[in-house]
Amino acid sequence: MNLKSLSFAAETPPLSVLAAAKLAGVSVPADASLAPDSPPVLHFCNGRKLRGVLPLLRYFGGIANLCGADAFQEAKIAEWLEYAPVLSVGSAFENACKHLDEYVGSRTFLVDHSFSIADIAIWSGLAGAGLRWESLRKSKKYQNLTRWYGSILAEHGDALNQVTAAYVGKKGAGKLKENIASQKSNGVNGDAEKAGTPTTRGKYEVELPEAEVGKVKLRFAPEPSGYLHIGHSKAALLNTYFAQKYKGEVILRFDDTNPAKESNEFVDNLIKDVETLGVTYERITYTSDYFPELMKMAEKLIFEGKAYVDDTPREQMQKERMDGIESKCRNHSKEENLKLWEQMIAGSERGLQCCVRGKLDMQDPNKSLRDPVYYRCNPMPHHRIGAKYKVYPTYDFACPFVDSIEGITHALRSSEYHDRNAQYYWIQGDMGLRRVHIYEFSRLNMVYTLLSKRKLLWFVQNEKVNGWDDPRFPTVQGIVRRGLKIEALIQFILEMGASKNLNLMEWDKLWTINKKIIDPVCPRHTAVIEEGRVLLTLSNGPDKPFVRMIPRHKKYEGAGEKATTFTRSIWIDRADAELISVDEEITLMDWGNAIVKKIDKDQDGNLALTGVLHLEGSVKTTKLKLTWLPQIDELVKLSLMEFDYLITKKKLEEGEDFLDVINPCTEKETAALGDTNMRNLKRGDVLQLERKGYFRCDVPYLRPSKPIVLFAIPDGRQQAGLK
Repeated sequence: MNLKSLSFAAETPPLSVLAAAKLAGVSVPADASLAPDSPPVLHFCNGRKLRGVLPLLRYFGGIANLCGADAFQEAKIAEWLEYAPVLSVGSAFENACKHLDEYVGSRTFLVDHSFSIADIAIWSGLAGAGLRWESLRKSKKYQNLTRWYGSILAEHGDALNQVTAAYVGKKGAGKLKENIASQKSNGVNGDAEKAGTPTTRGKYEVELPEAEVGKVKLRFAPEPSGYLHIGHSKAALLNTYFAQKYKGEVILRFDDTNPAKESNEFVDNLIKDVETLGVTYERITYTSDYFPELMKMAEKLIFEGKAYVDDTPREQMQKERMDGIESKCRNHSKEENLKLWEQMIAGSERGLQCCVRGKLDMQDPNKSLRDPVYYRCNPMPHHRIGAKYKVYPTYDFACPFVDSIEGITHALRSSEYHDRNAQYYWIQGDMGLRRVHIYEFSRLNMVYTLLSKRKLLWFVQNEKVNGWDDPRFPTVQGIVRRGLKIEALIQFILEMGASKNLNLMEWDKLWTINKKIIDPVCPRHTAVIEEGRVLLTLSNGPDKPFVRMIPRHKKYEGAGEKATTFTRSIWIDRADAELISVDEEITLMDWGNAIVKKIDKDQDGNLALTGVLHLEGSVKTTKLKLTWLPQIDELVKLSLMEFDYLITKKKLEEGEDFLDVINPCTEKETAALGDTNMRNLKRGDVLQLERKGYFRCDVPYLRPSKPIVLFAIPDGRQQAGLK
């Protein structure tokens, strides 16, 4: 790069520029020799210069591929770069922090899902504010911004710490350095851990073979035979990551070669799910777009003797492939093969008995090279093109062809396809097409989870679940409906990186990440289990009910307020009432202390408690801190839904039938009463029921007789099955 030096004013070191250079891996001598208020200058050995913070940020950001993957991202990054200087204006600093806190409420990065020079600029502006920012961090006034700041430090701490320690000494970096050292000694970044940002993210420091910036072309190619699930998500996000890294593009291609399994419903929902993940793609294509060309290629290979038509019965063919026995049809003449090929195209009775096979190597130890099937007959109409064709290519034949024709430079495939890589390259060679690089990554497997679309379809067809978006399903729609934030899923997958090691992941880790995202911002509400609920009468309670506005989240003003009604008689959970002794002092949350004076129990076992308010009592002295609801008619009915895994075994062994390990009890419904503020919940809202956990509203309030349906969101703590 022929860089000579970087000059700046001693009073105003360009922290963001220095950080960007560090992250770009550029080592350039720096000197604080310029006059006060002078813009930084980057000197090149050939005499050229770049002047100003923004040009230098873009220069180093370009080297590190941190300037955006498309025109929108570039423009959004530029918007943040223009905003960043406001953090150095004393009077505007806290207003800027407030704006940033609101903006990063559910974000890990400022622009989409990728770290960029926008993050560097804003992070550096905060770090450069020294003690002023440090005091705000400690005050917990801006929790979202503190979480975001900690997440950047957690991922890029080594580089950022070195820069801040070296160049921001006059602005409180000494204290910052002390904090950093303390965090390192504890092995974790405090803010990042509290806010749920992973302290170690997936290391993508891997290169695609022979990849050139600006020329990489990738594809995400799901089969439209089901909804997108968590395993597919990894492939989609990896394609997006590498496209951004190399300033390339991603095609969304539907591998629609099997009309028996595919439908427009699946196409529509796969598009929806990909967009839910935030995956950007240049265009949508279909393998069926290439059916005419694929048929011509099959005919060409038959004519060249590189493929043949085989009428061997399926089971016999499979056995011969396993044993390395050549088919009796392998050496038929091309004329005979072409004649049978015409029968296949026509879908005749004779044609239906045949398939086209590649002539590779029947003795190869790699069984995928033992004359794989290229084409087979299927009289079913195709979901896009109707009954035009009676023959369809296999994935193994179509994929290498379409990858090459569409200009794909790198095909990302999970390692389960490893043995078929040689077949992929062989077929491309026989076709005379450009070779596409294969890059392997490990398949994502989850404990107690089936990711086979065929098996998931069984649950749908047999009504064991309520569709592909059932909250017990590992589909994107299913886990989002259960309460998972897409940001948590992205963090979870990116933590694993592009590793080729096999992954059997715990759901608990994913739900822990999710909890740390939702907990700082989701509002709090109160519920009492309806069955056996106990009335506590406070003899010195209010003569008339009164309403007080209290925060819906004590540490997050953005959650707003809720109206709480205080009455002489209140409802508490039976489980809590059974723990109380006569004359025991308890704390009623959001109210104060009370002393239980009397416990009555009728012949049916129903409890009734009498007590007195003791608001001057200390909450520190009580053992029980209880949630409660006023005895009023306006309480809403709730249906609390809990879910369990669909199977009872962590991992199915090869050959093991999933039908043998189906979980007989996968959902549990509990009737409850909720506070009146829950009438305002919307579908999709996430909340916490105090002392009961996190929930997502699936069916909001419609009328008094119909309950609000809340789905329990796991919080990452392993629990026993439903009872």
